[in-house]
Amino acid sequence: MDNEPITTENIAPDSMHSSAPSSGSKPRIPLLAVFRLGLFQLGLGMMSVLFLGVLNRAMISNLGIPAVMAAVVIAMHQFVAPARVWFGQLSDARPLAGSHRTGYVWLGSLAFGLSAFLAVQLMWQLGQFVNPSGEWVWSGAALLWVILAGLGFALYGIALSASSTPFAALLVDVSEEDERPKLVGIIWSMLMVGIVVGAIIISVLLKQLTVDTPPDVFHAAINRVFLVVPLVVFGLGLISMVGIEKHYSRYGSRSQLVNREDQITLGRALRVLTASPQTGVFFTFLLMMTISLFMQDAVLEPYGDIVFGMPYSETTLLNAAWGTGTLIGIASTGFLLVPRLGKQGTTRCGCLAVAFCFGLMILAGIPAIPTLLKFVVFLFGLASGVTTTGAISLMLDLTAAETAGTFIGAWGLAQAWARALATVLGGSVLSVGRQWFDQPIFSFGLVFGLQMVGMVVAVLLLSRVNVEAFRHDTQQVITQVLAADLDS
Repeated sequence: MDNEPITTENIAPDSMHSSAPSSGSKPRIPLLAVFRLGLFQLGLGMMSVLFLGVLNRAMISNLGIPAVMAAVVIAMHQFVAPARVWFGQLSDARPLAGSHRTGYVWLGSLAFGLSAFLAVQLMWQLGQFVNPSGEWVWSGAALLWVILAGLGFALYGIALSASSTPFAALLVDVSEEDERPKLVGIIWSMLMVGIVVGAIIISVLLKQLTVDTPPDVFHAAINRVFLVVPLVVFGLGLISMVGIEKHYSRYGSRSQLVNREDQITLGRALRVLTASPQTGVFFTFLLMMTISLFMQDAVLEPYGDIVFGMPYSETTLLNAAWGTGTLIGIASTGFLLVPRLGKQGTTRCGCLAVAFCFGLMILAGIPAIPTLLKFVVFLFGLASGVTTTGAISLMLDLTAAETAGTFIGAWGLAQAWARALATVLGGSVLSVGRQWFDQPIFSFGLVFGLQMVGMVVAVLLLSRVNVEAFRHDTQQVITQVLAADLDS
């Protein structure tokens, strides 16, 4: 269960925490270092805009590639999410260039920048199978390039797993339980900032493109963006990690297998991962929470269009309203709510608030006032930020020191698969609703209603999560692994 609330007496006024050592001989990580760590997340935010926003529009709008095919190809980077578990275990067991996490983050950052550029080149090849009338023409060569494009996007997902999973494991290594809500609030806020900054930078780099832009100019502009932005992101990744693990990581002092990392085989790591029933409970909670949180991604803007009669320029502002609310929620929750409610209490309140906001979205469709929808979407973003901060803080606690990377990989796997399922389910449920109901508000209400139910189920699952039971079970298995090694 959660620790006692943090009080002002144990927080230094000039930093996020006291600099006194708390675990082993390593000092607590100062506020400036936390913001520097957040530069990596800022870079990931920029890449998400670049990879999902720019490529998705280019494939569908500019090249005429069928939307379903574009969605499947792009989604390949989510389907390789099991790689997160392997890279997490690898960073636990195999130091790279003298560090458990830093080397993987740097190498992975370089790899996902190069693979993103490769994905663009494969995308251009798909465009050659769209005829002048805008129809896709199947052939043996077309099938081959579709497969290659899918592999290219999968390679990007693998590279992303290789960097983001060890990075999240490092957050466990450098922090104590009472620090994590604030650390999550700062670092995930910078992810949101990265999305905004990335959108601005990409907008400036592509401002010369219009519907009449010749194909060769269009290709050159997109290629340039996929060279400049990944280079900037790689630079941010380098700066963010320098010296952090060396000065603040407590991995060595916490792990019973210190100097015996080779004992953390994948099989043993998975044994620890599955030792406690709490792992399955929390994994299921993450799946349900994430699916329920993101099912509206594919339907929110059409809701504003069909039910509220909002023009394209206004429906795009729904994303701004959601993003603003989410940023405020993430930035404030770790400092204001978690110290008072605890991590599970905060997550529970966030989930219930999200469910309430989905109810408001349905009710807002009755008067169909656009301003009212924007306000509700802002509230939804605020509740999403609270839920995200609470869940991630709890997720970082549900790890074993010896296999932190493996656990983070498993939690990342749950979230990645849930995001992919949420997008598919949102569109599918809306399609079913359109067949069942004549009034659009009922079709969209079916999606939001299922999200409400999903959030309530997530709260019920959350009530079964017990951090102390999890720690007891995993430490027992780790002790058994050590005893077996000594016997042999």
